[in-house]
Amino acid sequence: MCGAPVEDRFCEGCGHDSALPPPPRWATAPTAAMPETQADQPAPPRETAAQPTAIWVATIRADRSQYGRMLAQQGPDIGRVEFPAFYPERRIPLRAPNILIGKRSLSQGVDPEIDLSIAPADLAVSRSHAILHLDGAKATITDLGSTNGTCINDSPTPIPAKTPVPLQDGDRIHVGGWTTITLSTEPGVPDITSGTSM
Repeated sequence: MCGAPVEDRFCEGCGHDSALPPPPRWATAPTAAMPETQADQPAPPRETAAQPTAIWVATIRADRSQYGRMLAQQGPDIGRVEFPAFYPERRIPLRAPNILIGKRSLSQGVDPEIDLSIAPADLAVSRSHAILHLDGAKATITDLGSTNGTCINDSPTPIPAKTPVPLQDGDRIHVGGWTTITLSTEPGVPDITSGTSM
């Protein structure tokens, strides 16, 4: 029904039959748009929970017990190694997979990540003494054929040279005449990644 004036029974414009009763109001009312529900709306991107990461840390200190073991075993460098009067503890975060333990030497091109040439230097530590290999939560130590060897956790017996030995959080590595390196893990910076919910 177009609403034009009708003189005859049928409208010339739309063909509506004027003899028919008018349609109910609900049949002609425009359909209201249904509001979009929250379930129909795409979920906004969300940030996943922070994934904590752990880093290995080496704590280096002068260990009088290690010095006593070297004296008892009559190590090769016993005659020239003295226990230092003062040696500040050092902490080094370990971020590379391979960490060289030794003493820096420009002439030999040796630049260890754990440099034990810093005064007072442990003279019984070799230039390239040992290497730590870190693989996530796993760690190994390999003695590179050092003069005085490498011991673990107060053991008087050096580990075999050129053979990786597994380590655990809290293990102590004894090198040279009085140096002990404690290996530990600590919480690092959380790794936050963004994602979109499915």
